[in-house]
Amino acid sequence: MKTGLRTVRLALTEPLRISRSTMTERDAVWLTVEHDGVSGHGEAVSSVFYQLDTPCLERLLTAAGSELTRFPDPDAALQGLRAGELADSGTPPAVTAAVEAALLDLVGKRAGSPVHRLLGTATPPVAATARTIGITSPTRAAAQARSLAADGFEVIKVKAGTPDPEDDVERVRVIRDAAPGARLLLDPNGAWTIAQATVLLPRFAGLGVEAVEQPVAPGDPEGLAVLAERSPLPVIADEDAVSLEDVRRLAGRVHGVNVKLAKCGGVHSALRIAELVEGSGTELMLGCLTASSLGLAPAVHLADRARWTDLDGHLLLAHDPWTGIGGQDGFVRTSESPGLGVREVRADEDVA
Repeated sequence: MKTGLRTVRLALTEPLRISRSTMTERDAVWLTVEHDGVSGHGEAVSSVFYQLDTPCLERLLTAAGSELTRFPDPDAALQGLRAGELADSGTPPAVTAAVEAALLDLVGKRAGSPVHRLLGTATPPVAATARTIGITSPTRAAAQARSLAADGFEVIKVKAGTPDPEDDVERVRVIRDAAPGARLLLDPNGAWTIAQATVLLPRFAGLGVEAVEQPVAPGDPEGLAVLAERSPLPVIADEDAVSLEDVRRLAGRVHGVNVKLAKCGGVHSALRIAELVEGSGTELMLGCLTASSLGLAPAVHLADRARWTDLDGHLLLAHDPWTGIGGQDGFVRTSESPGLGVREVRADEDVA
């Protein structure tokens, strides 16, 4: 097998402000794995929160690509990856996820099978995805909500965590008025204390919010679980639910866990988490980082397993360099195309 890397800049259509930062762009590193003339692709994106800059990703993916060459074929490499033979304990989950995605894409293409079928799902998954509205003015938030509802989005995720919580309450209120039929999710990205959350969550429940992600700062899973027990709306762990062991501690004690492949280590790890929480009362949310359709595609192949789907990272981009998972109408979907089912957009092509 041969491997190669390519790094591109992903610019957002407009700045995305959350409680801890504002993002305008990030880098994506694409890994290509080729065997017998067939290529598979995976993507990892830079992240300040996860302390992954572009040089680090390039170095680690180069090393992972070199390791792949010792396997006779992609199937053996995929088995080796899942057995832990390609990554040590210090390898970031985002790197493992990108390598696994490239191998799944390649194995699927060689077998003439879409990835979801390799994973045991016969019908191509289709799911209503949340679309994120960042921290912005009430006027802008209302306009975005009306536009999203008109485009067919059934789920809107509202970022929260401003210094004055009344700003968050007002933003949710105007979004609810602008899109009365939408399901609303709330995400403060850990901005509140437990005391603040205890006061605020009943108010957001009164505005029809369906669930809240990581309302309190990560690092106190016990406190999050106690809050979930008392909360009038479902509490979904995100930053406190990174590894399988994190989820094991929270299973049955929070209402949901946000599984991001770049956070947990890829499709196989996500399936292990799904198996762990099954029957516990804790349900799955599939989330993402801002990335291209290539980066999001592996998670879309798991969309049939989640109660909440938040796979809109590619929709935040000024230009998505890949296509194949939809989302512009509020629904992400896979197809019967082999592998991940995505392809790179030609320079002269308009896929809007």
